Amino acid sequence: MKRMVEFADQNNLEIVLVYDPPYHSKYNPIERCWGILEKHWNGTLLDDRTTVLEWARSMTWKGISPVVNLLDRVYQTGVKIAKKAFQPIANRLQRNPEIPKYAVTIAPLLS
Repeated sequence: MKRMVEFADQNNLEIVLVYDPPYHSKYNPIERCWGILEKHWNGTLLDDRTTVLEWARSMTWKGISPVVNLLDRVYQTGVKIAKKAFQPIANRLQRNPEIPKYAVTIAPLLS
């Protein structure tokens, strides 16, 4: 969230984040895409990177072929910010009153 708030400020953008509630993957287009990919490779043994990448590149979804790239960068996980340090960020988040856990707006600071 800290980086999203910084991005909103740097680019003078209002960002609206809407999260899918748990157990609603059927509404998530990427889940449908994964299902199509799974049917496409139909039990093929995916035992090396080349095989995985070529099968992914050869699929189509709604007549469109995906752009497939290998990302070998390690992403840091588990990074946390102390509650006291997060408070100014939390104050910037405008939560939708009807679905506060799943919809947040970040407005840029006006200079």
